[in-house]
Amino acid sequence: MSLSVLGDLNWSAVVVAAIAYFALGTVWYAEYAFGRAYQRASGWDLNKPEKTSPVVFVVPLTTCFVLTFVTAMIGAASATDTIMEGILLGLVVGVGIALPVRFVTGSYDMTKPAPLTFAAIGAGYHVVGLTLAGAILGQWN
Repeated sequence: MSLSVLGDLNWSAVVVAAIAYFALGTVWYAEYAFGRAYQRASGWDLNKPEKTSPVVFVVPLTTCFVLTFVTAMIGAASATDTIMEGILLGLVVGVGIALPVRFVTGSYDMTKPAPLTFAAIGAGYHVVGLTLAGAILGQWN
């Protein structure tokens, strides 16, 4: 793979897929989904903060964009051009990269009351998010 693959990317698809991946987090980490379990596992106070800075959204959006961008590069290099190929690509990147990284860093964080639960919820988000992003990238090519 060379950097010429950057010219082959559908940048609209990358942006939309990154936003969809990020938006999944608003559902995934909501109280009615995994939010309360994630807060308990991380040791966070379960009371809502009085004031939230927009910065708390910038970092996750940026990381979702970077992960989607890298997935799009792999998709372009591997000629992924259908929704099913995109789903498979997202699963491979999610299960093959994001899940192990999250479990390695999460399971050894002994400052958390439930490090494996913390890691599992975060890893699940990235696997599902990258699968969603892969589906959008594959369909849109």
